[in-house]
Amino acid sequence: MFGHQVLKHSADRGIQVVAELPGERPSGLGWLADGRLLVVAMKQRALLRLEADGGLSVHADLRDWCRGFPNDMVVAADGTAYVGDSGLPEFGQPGQRQPGQLLRVAPNGGVSVAADDLVVPNGCVVTDDGRRMLLVEAHAGRIVSFAVGTDGSLSERRLFAEVPAARPGEHVHPDGMCLDTDGAVWVCDVAGRRVLRILTDGSIDDDIAFQTRTPVACVLGGLDRRTLYICASGGGGADILEHTTAGTIISTRVAVPGAGRP
Repeated sequence: MFGHQVLKHSADRGIQVVAELPGERPSGLGWLADGRLLVVAMKQRALLRLEADGGLSVHADLRDWCRGFPNDMVVAADGTAYVGDSGLPEFGQPGQRQPGQLLRVAPNGGVSVAADDLVVPNGCVVTDDGRRMLLVEAHAGRIVSFAVGTDGSLSERRLFAEVPAARPGEHVHPDGMCLDTDGAVWVCDVAGRRVLRILTDGSIDDDIAFQTRTPVACVLGGLDRRTLYICASGGGGADILEHTTAGTIISTRVAVPGAGRP
């Protein structure tokens, strides 16, 4: 995000640069049905598309839709992208929080509002059957669930889980999230510096604690989807993160494989 690049890693080739975005802050990633990569551009307030020649084009201009900066995203199997509009001013900039929303971007680039009145939407996942979506409300400390219609619309909003604070009275800030075949989620708690596995009844099944690093996003991958990859920041504000390479990706093996998208 602060290095202005999209990277990929493979066991045989190591880390490779997929796209350069000078001066931009790339965020959520996902793929269209034809395999082209979509990238959320936070500063430009746009959804970009990586073409076969390596160039980036605007898939959807979100400037007239966003109240704040866009952040995380999930892309359904048909290429419909759901982009979280935080409602927040840019990092380090003055301004008040506005109601967040989830923008639906059709495969042809058409934009509409899928859900409104969200408290800083962040990590989001879609189940294997494409019928439900789970979404983090970062500044409310909770995960909500929606039914996904055949037209891509969202309805039947309900609470999936309240994310508990690491210690009584402390702040909680859930961020990136992924889903497993039990219907449980792994979610990063930025404030508590930990990654939690939350079951469908809202109880905590596992807790991976960090001492100095801050976990911000996670996904279940590998050939069997039993490797939990955790993106962790070195900490600090935007002014520090802009000039450091202290971020890391940590992996650990888990018992239950990943499911859904991403």
